[in-house]
Amino acid sequence: MIKKAILGTLTAAVIGGLVFGRDAASYVTTGVNSVRDTVRSEVPIEFELQRAREMIDGLVPEIRKSMHVIAEEEVEIDRLRDSIARKEKDLKGQEEAILTLTSDLKGGKTRLVYSGRSYSTGEVQRDLSERFDRFKVAEDTLARERQILDAKSRAHDSHREKLERMLSAKKDLQVEIERLEARLRSVEAAETISELQIDDSYLTRCKSLVSELNKQLDVREKMLDADGKFTGLIPVETEEQDVPVDIAEQVERYFGENGADETQIVRNID
Repeated sequence: MIKKAILGTLTAAVIGGLVFGRDAASYVTTGVNSVRDTVRSEVPIEFELQRAREMIDGLVPEIRKSMHVIAEEEVEIDRLRDSIARKEKDLKGQEEAILTLTSDLKGGKTRLVYSGRSYSTGEVQRDLSERFDRFKVAEDTLARERQILDAKSRAHDSHREKLERMLSAKKDLQVEIERLEARLRSVEAAETISELQIDDSYLTRCKSLVSELNKQLDVREKMLDADGKFTGLIPVETEEQDVPVDIAEQVERYFGENGADETQIVRNID
């Protein structure tokens, strides 16, 4: 399988070289960059934000490592300062002893007494010479330790400054990520609103239905008003009708009245 892959790669390289010539490498590089840019453009912003957040969290181990190194440096610097302080004190004592011996030798005495014991000038001179050699070695050692302390202090200050910059940069990046997430939410909300489509025809049908319902209710209210005018009221406006009588009585009354009129007319003629 590996041999086939190698063979295929070599074949593609040979064909590319034959087709494009010296520009084959440029075409390959451009193609790779184009594919990379295309793939990168297809990656969701949410994924990239999460990746950025994880990269920022990846700074924590480095920060802790720097803090540990700085703590060790502080311990070494404190110990070195204590050592320098002790040696400075010792050198001060040695210097005083050397100056005392030198002064005594210049006094011209043949015997010198120290702590109840007598020493010849030769013994004092040898002791002074040895003390002076040791003093110079100790002084040189102290000078080197001071140089070491100065170098360690400068390195410590540099590391501490680097740590502070790293912490500040981490906070700035976290704030920037929060700002980007807020912008993303704002853009998503705007996209949701812009993509929102309202069916105008459906809205028109809803309005038409409401209008029709209002019309039907208006008609029913009108009918109730009309019914209220003719039902449930005392018929004051209705004229009183004569009570119907028997037809025979009506005929008798009619002709009786007419007969009386005719008899009166005959009498007047006579």
